Amino acid sequence: MLLTAPRLPKVLQLTLAVIKPDAVAHPVMLEALHQIILGNNFVVVKCKDLVWRRQDSEKFYAEHSGVFICICIGCCSFPHSGPMRAYVLAREDAIRHWRELMGPTKVFQARYTSPASIRAQFGLTDTRNTTHGSDSVESAQREIRFFFPDFCAEEWMEKEEPSFRSGRMQYDHQKQIHTLSTPS
Repeated sequence: MLLTAPRLPKVLQLTLAVIKPDAVAHPVMLEALHQIILGNNFVVVKCKDLVWRRQDSEKFYAEHSGVFICICIGCCSFPHSGPMRAYVLAREDAIRHWRELMGPTKVFQARYTSPASIRAQFGLTDTRNTTHGSDSVESAQREIRFFFPDFCAEEWMEKEEPSFRSGRMQYDHQKQIHTLSTPS
């Protein structure tokens, strides 16, 4: 089935989105989150399931090392406790939209201030808060490289982004990503 998107007016921005083990452990929840991503007009550029080792978590969260909150909530211990799903998402102002969709990091706060957010609806605790998302263009670039070392964001932006932005894409249900439409 060919699904095309409407022409998008501005350049697409890339962001990293991670579905944490607490959500991936529940296939129905994982599918619901995937549908939320699609329903919020994100283009799924890359998607992969993975299991982290402790070293991967420590390397990824190195920028937070020594920060009191990280030590208290165990950033480096939780993410490697099971399978995760990582996405490269594209959309106009993707970083801001994904962060708003996720809601506040603290689940109780999310339930109070952003009850429609992902973390409010699906989060369990402050560490089992369902999702991660890049907080800036710089962190998105770094985090995308970390999770998808073979993906070149600059090349995608130059060669493929204009076609995706113009709506010449389709959703591949089997791969769970958007691909460029092939001319008829």
